[in-house]
Amino acid sequence: MMASFSVARLPRIEFGRGALARLPDLASAYGRRMLVVTGARSFTESAAWPTLLEGLRRAGLSWTLLRVNGEPSPELVDEAVRRHAPEQIDVVAGIGGGSALDAAKAIAGLLRVGDSVLDYLEGVGTQRPYRGPAVPLVAVPTTAGTGSEATKNAVLSRQGPQGFKKSFRDERLVAQYALVDPELLASCPPRVIASNGMDALTQLLESYVSIKAGAFTDALAEHGLRMVRDSLLPWYEQGEAAREAQEGMAWAALASGITLAQCGLGSVHGLASPLGAFHPIPHGEVCGTLVAAATAVNLRALRERAPDDVALRKYARASELLHGRRFPTPQAAQDGLVDLLNEWTARLQLPRLSHYGVREQDLDHIVAHSRGSSMKTNPVVLEDSEIREILRQRL
Repeated sequence: MMASFSVARLPRIEFGRGALARLPDLASAYGRRMLVVTGARSFTESAAWPTLLEGLRRAGLSWTLLRVNGEPSPELVDEAVRRHAPEQIDVVAGIGGGSALDAAKAIAGLLRVGDSVLDYLEGVGTQRPYRGPAVPLVAVPTTAGTGSEATKNAVLSRQGPQGFKKSFRDERLVAQYALVDPELLASCPPRVIASNGMDALTQLLESYVSIKAGAFTDALAEHGLRMVRDSLLPWYEQGEAAREAQEGMAWAALASGITLAQCGLGSVHGLASPLGAFHPIPHGEVCGTLVAAATAVNLRALRERAPDDVALRKYARASELLHGRRFPTPQAAQDGLVDLLNEWTARLQLPRLSHYGVREQDLDHIVAHSRGSSMKTNPVVLEDSEIREILRQRL
């Protein structure tokens, strides 16, 4: 019998080339004052920016621009809310990678509330229940990685030895619309393609074997893994010319956002939080550099402690999807998955943790802060020594 499941709130999704052109009309339905949250410069220096501005003008929208340089902090969100709340913003447009979208999500959630985001940040603030209301949000990803356009999470960071990387999360933060336009991916540089693509792959794989996975998320994850197989390396190697690959990765990233929103992630993302908080490591590079090692450790732990667990079968299936072929035995497929992930990590030139200053003496501190929400849906409970081994393999 099929297990019961529920589907958490999702945005209305508009997918396809040219989807960005719908933004002015969609936004104008909410009012005339818009806050545009984007990255440091890549989108506003692209050909799409002046075209969008002309569309906003024709739709009668006035707009204010907020740039997010790097991963957003609570201080950035609070300052943006303080500065822009008096403008009585009617709609927020988040246009960019995961950092810009997460910032836009948090700001939209607080413009009408006025509280500090620290009041709502899990494991950090006063843990007040969020009541809203949020300003309507339109999310437009310009990279293919985090799937933030489909989630209720706004991930915020404060870097340093006592830093943190935590989420402000509530279904009221989910975007009203997600405009997924593969044309916006054309100018992504190889390093962004690699790190974001491996983030999407990791999210698909971790949600597929999550203890909360079900029929709905499995269907999306399996198709998403096929798209990664057919799209990530061609896009990385061919760049702007790989139009079909851009579309495939845009879909894979969106699917990964949907699946993680429904059933959670695993050990890679459990480690990504402290690593990103304590060291200046981009999130996608954490995922790309750890996913093979984490998969190997998970497989060994499952074989030793839960040999009949469904996750072992699903790891084998994921391997067949990514290889595009069958294996003689499930264990051969599982081993082949680890080999493939290691091969892609090398081929995509994902740096080791030591590149960002992580040292052997840092590992205990990282392990001690790794058991957040993502680790709780890992298919097997890992011991501290096993978590440390994942890190040590990629020092």
